[in-house]
Amino acid sequence: MTPPSITTKHTFCRICEASCGLEVDVADGRIVDIRPNQSHIGTLGFACLKGLHQHRMYDSPDRLTSPLKKIDGEFQEISWAQANREIGQKVRALKADDPQSIGMYVGTAAGFSLLHPIFAEGFMQGVGSHNIYSSATQDCANKFAAAQEMYGFPFFQPFVDLDNVECLFLVGTNPVVSKWTFLQVAHPVKRLKAVKARGGRVIVIDPRKTETAKIAGEHQFIKPNADVYFFLSFLQEIFARGAVNETVVNQAMSGLDELKTLVQSWPPGQTENLTGISPLELRGLVDAYLAANGAAFVTGTGIGMGGHGTLAHWLAESINAVTGNLDRKGGTLIGEGIFDFPALAQKQGLFNREARSRIGGFRELNGGFPGGILADEITTPGEGQIRAMFVTGGNPLMTMANSARLKSALESLELLVVTDIYLNETASIADYVLPATSPLERYDLPFVFPLFLGMQSIPYLAATEPVVPPSGEQRDEATIYTDLATVSGVNLYDSAFLQWVFRGMKALNGMMGNSGLPQRFILDLILRLSGAPRFKALLDAPGGMLMPATPVGHFLGKKPLTPEHKVQLVTDALREELQALTPTGLPAERPYRLISKRVHATHNSWTQNIEELTHGDDVQTNYVYVHPQDAAALGVVDGDVVDVASETGTIRLPVRCLDTLTPGVVSVPHGWGHQGAAGLSVASRLGGANVNLLASDGLDHIEKISGMVHLTAFRFLLN
Repeated sequence: MTPPSITTKHTFCRICEASCGLEVDVADGRIVDIRPNQSHIGTLGFACLKGLHQHRMYDSPDRLTSPLKKIDGEFQEISWAQANREIGQKVRALKADDPQSIGMYVGTAAGFSLLHPIFAEGFMQGVGSHNIYSSATQDCANKFAAAQEMYGFPFFQPFVDLDNVECLFLVGTNPVVSKWTFLQVAHPVKRLKAVKARGGRVIVIDPRKTETAKIAGEHQFIKPNADVYFFLSFLQEIFARGAVNETVVNQAMSGLDELKTLVQSWPPGQTENLTGISPLELRGLVDAYLAANGAAFVTGTGIGMGGHGTLAHWLAESINAVTGNLDRKGGTLIGEGIFDFPALAQKQGLFNREARSRIGGFRELNGGFPGGILADEITTPGEGQIRAMFVTGGNPLMTMANSARLKSALESLELLVVTDIYLNETASIADYVLPATSPLERYDLPFVFPLFLGMQSIPYLAATEPVVPPSGEQRDEATIYTDLATVSGVNLYDSAFLQWVFRGMKALNGMMGNSGLPQRFILDLILRLSGAPRFKALLDAPGGMLMPATPVGHFLGKKPLTPEHKVQLVTDALREELQALTPTGLPAERPYRLISKRVHATHNSWTQNIEELTHGDDVQTNYVYVHPQDAAALGVVDGDVVDVASETGTIRLPVRCLDTLTPGVVSVPHGWGHQGAAGLSVASRLGGANVNLLASDGLDHIEKISGMVHLTAFRFLLN
């Protein structure tokens, strides 16, 4: 028999921000191999294990191929026509009674597709409901909140000038394993080593000596959830030394005097017991920062998932700003996308809606409400009570706090519709499950941050065609939400014209023998309207098309969407939050702090169903990692099973000693505990437990400014 011919195609990964360039070998419509694109100008010939094995996830026998409906407790395959008709009938009835009774949860997977979140948001605006929740309030909404306060726009996210920085502080982030937050940085090991090779310093501040700390060579231990106190003292020391760039601050910022007053009562001696960092050590770190010709603080999810994520990130941004390291070479930069997205967003009012949540009165942030109130919004009777949910590109029963309570709430809904590629934990309890295409089965451009905001350490553009066709009846989410809008009697973005246009596009595409919306045409239209190179030109540059470097000095005094375009160093919300801050220690009855941890072979809760990534001991289960000193005190050794108990729940896991931890700190990786999923044949056979069962939800456990829950560094009992 003649072996099938192999065709090599080029694409890029959409698992995380790095978006690594890939070469994909295809035979008989199936992917047989994925490897890094060695000639890619933006990702430097790098790709991680997850990206190189992702086709195993999409080719899994667990993959959903047809719509499913739960009948008498069992899923049965149905047609798209039946699924749409029945879902549409229910949405019409609920909307007629109360549009706010319909909610949506948008997960991380949606964020790494360009069209998916645009059409999901359009559907909800057509329904007339503002009840949208996203994974951002589990890991990164603190950054959006701080940017909204300081710069007037949640997507103004300064990022480090990696090519020129002389002193880089990484706080609560581990890019060697998890890659960068928001910023597109492929091959982080190579990039960090390059900083050191040219004489720069990379200093990691973390409760654990992480993989990044080992590359950096400089590490400072800090107690969990103490970052806000560290930044307060760092900033106070800067003010005490008179190390403010007065010229830049006076021209482009407001609130300096008040910021000085707010931090003056937090000198290094005041915070030593809280952070574990002595005044001598802290002043040495300040010395390093101020001595550099270009310095930057970079924070990550370790800070955002703590108890004071917005305050900590605001203070870090303020340090960069007042020292003149914002919008400068070697400091932090603000990217520019293919068009002026912030200006468009301001003109259209995209992120300035006045809606407030029914529970707690939280403001919308980045178009959504806190996930930590979702269970309450479902179970609390009254006008606006959520009675139906659409879950798209996410698995909230694995990723959200107090997921046991959330499961009970979701099961009480009149309608739960999940769009996904698997029967994961959330899909397993749904009324309808709609099968989506995978990233390798659709046309695409880079997601919002690199494309619309220029958040790239190496600016470039790229495009991709489908590498393989769908294996069944899967549909892309843009088509799914256009069809749902039609059957629900609503218009995308509440615009009859837009709905008519997209329905017409779909009909014309069908006449040409294609199914769904013409994704390539829509993506190319975005490029054309932005003045960017056309889609075909990008396809003809499989290694990426280099774009101009991120400009320096273009942001301050011009771009912030605040009064007089000034950076607001202090706002009412930030002041109130800081004034309410009190020193917190550890009560004797809960003597440990729990932090998260990444494992190289896994990504969040996505990749545990890939057999090739679940062979090692580290991925058969998650562990309770403890310092040997704590293990001895507890009388446990590697392999012993212990209970981890919080005020919300208890999980039981084996122990593993880890001497890179600070004594008193325990680490449990997230992403395990898939035993309850009906359609994850590999992941459900693994051990482990969902660490988010320990985290608390509800009003008393949500940060006021950002709406974030406390998923790391919380107190618990170990026995």
